[in-house]
Amino acid sequence: MLSTATLGSEALGQLLKHLGKSSDGTIINMEMKIMSRFTMKMKLALGIAGAVVASGNVQAQDYFETYDGYATDYSNFEAAEPEAEADGPWRLFNFENLNVGGWFQTGYHSQSNDLFNNQPDEFNLHQGWLYVEKVAEAKDGRLGFGFRFDGVYGIDAQDTQSFGNNPGNFDLDDSFQNGGGYGFAIPQLYGEVAGENWSVKVGHFYTLIGYEVVTAPDNFFYSHAITQYLSEPFTHTGAIGTFNVSDKTTIYGGWTAGWDTGFDQFEDGSNFLGGISTALTDKTTMTYITTIGDFGARGGDAYSHSFVFDTAVTDKFNWVLQSDLLRVEETGEDNVGINQYFIYDVNEKFAVGARVEWWKGDTITGYAPHGGVLPAEGSHSYYDLTLGVNIKPSQNLIIRPEYRYDWSPALNYEEGYFGMDIIALF
Repeated sequence: MLSTATLGSEALGQLLKHLGKSSDGTIINMEMKIMSRFTMKMKLALGIAGAVVASGNVQAQDYFETYDGYATDYSNFEAAEPEAEADGPWRLFNFENLNVGGWFQTGYHSQSNDLFNNQPDEFNLHQGWLYVEKVAEAKDGRLGFGFRFDGVYGIDAQDTQSFGNNPGNFDLDDSFQNGGGYGFAIPQLYGEVAGENWSVKVGHFYTLIGYEVVTAPDNFFYSHAITQYLSEPFTHTGAIGTFNVSDKTTIYGGWTAGWDTGFDQFEDGSNFLGGISTALTDKTTMTYITTIGDFGARGGDAYSHSFVFDTAVTDKFNWVLQSDLLRVEETGEDNVGINQYFIYDVNEKFAVGARVEWWKGDTITGYAPHGGVLPAEGSHSYYDLTLGVNIKPSQNLIIRPEYRYDWSPALNYEEGYFGMDIIALF
């Protein structure tokens, strides 16, 4: 989903195990200068497989070719010196024309509301993530070409697969399951072309809808909002254009094959995806994103939208107000949510935050945690309050303890639980 504070905010990446390092940290495997494009891709695949065996989780995103006519030019593909802490997080791999990185997210939660974080009282690997990316950037009047690949292993993978696909297609396949709730997913795999004030992605990519995202380092909280899980898609397959109208306004528009598809179309899945992000004031940005059409596995004759107002109240205090609406005429699905986020940066290493949410479900979309029974008809409300902190001992380490309280009067349900995760970026 799209974070308004940093539109198009994207996930970090994950490890290429086959590259060697010298004692001073300089990457010495420079055979890439002479490798064919095919060989490089084969070694990337082997590196990802090696990471899975060694660590038990992987995910990747990004791309790595410099386009010139129909030839691939690796003459400028050189290793860079490791970044200093003051310049940003330390990266395991630093290349001039290629971004490679990732993270490991491990966490514990005492209870579950049966959405994300659904294996309570266990210490789990949520995301072992790898991305590989070449940013599409236009220069000197010439088009820029790029790509991105994301791969993940962990208990979050099954919630990130293309579950809007027909079974057996792309990563919605038994071969991507690993037992015990663990599995693999490929949430992004796309090519991109960019001009001076525009870009177009074609392939499999994250949705623009909403404030929270799947990628752990890009959220303040360890747990996720009910709205994100039940009222929003995670990914799409299709094409999406981004047009920078001015310094303050960006327009999005494109087509996708329904919700949560990966190079597949469920029945007649076909919908518009687009919207606008604009600065209303010097401190407030508004983002409106909609999907209209046939959402595939989610149903036809459908409409959804998400409004996100992101306000920098002060240099340290940020307030986000989000409202989502989803209606699917084919199934009768009708739900709405309102979320608020209050985040205060005490300093560069410590921040505190609160999330307050109201979500209204129906007998189709609603859910009853722990085997409860939904009302026979009509709508019913859910609420959650989450209090948490972010601790950053370094730019490569994030610790996120939180306490969350969920309740639904209509279901006679209430539950509080503690959770904490640790994210190590590389």
